[in-house]
Amino acid sequence: MSAELYHALGGETGIRRIVEAFYRRVAEDPILKPIFPEDLTETARKQFLFLTQFFGGPALYSAEFGAPMLRARHLRFPISPRRARRWLELMREAFAEAGIDPATTELAFLRLTKTAMHMVNIDDGEEEDPDAPRRRPRRDP
Repeated sequence: MSAELYHALGGETGIRRIVEAFYRRVAEDPILKPIFPEDLTETARKQFLFLTQFFGGPALYSAEFGAPMLRARHLRFPISPRRARRWLELMREAFAEAGIDPATTELAFLRLTKTAMHMVNIDDGEEEDPDAPRRRPRRDP
């Protein structure tokens, strides 16, 4: 990913505004809040590091934690298609609140949508079952 998108998002300041707006929403959201810790400080910090790198800025996340390996790091959380869609909705609202222009938002969401759906590990309706097996979505060859 080139640094163009990172700069179009406002660099460090823009990413920080997006992350802050996003986690204010998560803290109040009945669909996502159950899979996040009560204190979102560290989660938001990691998200900032990741999104900075994901959108073409400095590799802050990898410098601290190694390769992102997002799917592996998220398998312990029950992520349904409904939760992935809700994550995207709240992120889109955060982009709007941060003042990101629509064209840049759409470019960013080409990547974010693919990533969010890659995190899905349960079916809709299994969110409330803590013993629901986490499984990989079937992939057609």
